[in-house]
Amino acid sequence: MMTATKRREEAADRVRAAEDAVARLRAGLAGVGVKLPSLRIDPVSCAGDEPAPLVDLGRCSIETALRLSAQLEVKAAHDS
Repeated sequence: MMTATKRREEAADRVRAAEDAVARLRAGLAGVGVKLPSLRIDPVSCAGDEPAPLVDLGRCSIETALRLSAQLEVKAAHDS
């Protein structure tokens, strides 16, 4: 049986992993000229005793969506 302390440590590890994922995604997108202004960890998904953090990509302008699409298309063409 898992102790309460161990459950809290594992929950904190999941939140830290989500924070790292957001930071890496933000840096990667910035590297190709894309900024998602609402990129964050969804706070509701971190609530409770056993959080399951979700990355919220948020909303963006049409211009940002088109820049992101263009980068994805370049990557897909390069990988083909």
